[in-house]
Amino acid sequence: MAISRFYRMVAAEGKEEELLLCLTDLRSAVRALPGSLGVDLLRDTKNPCLFFFIEKWISIDVHKASGAQLSKDLLSRVMAPLAGPPEGLFLKDVSDA
Repeated sequence: MAISRFYRMVAAEGKEEELLLCLTDLRSAVRALPGSLGVDLLRDTKNPCLFFFIEKWISIDVHKASGAQLSKDLLSRVMAPLAGPPEGLFLKDVSDA
């Protein structure tokens, strides 16, 4: 069963565009990983500091294993412009339930 990994991230004041560039790079890296079904990168229309990063995976286990394949430098660059730690959730599609 496919799952989604949802992240809510807030850029530190003045770091919005830096975070956007880092998340764009991260999106490309995640899309290339085995088991990735895609990534959506969204930005709030009223609060330009607020971003949502939604990864789609074939399973939670595959998502967890993929972390070792991502560049630590890339992950550090994503964390640097954040106002605090990202919030994350695993979600499943229940629209056909």
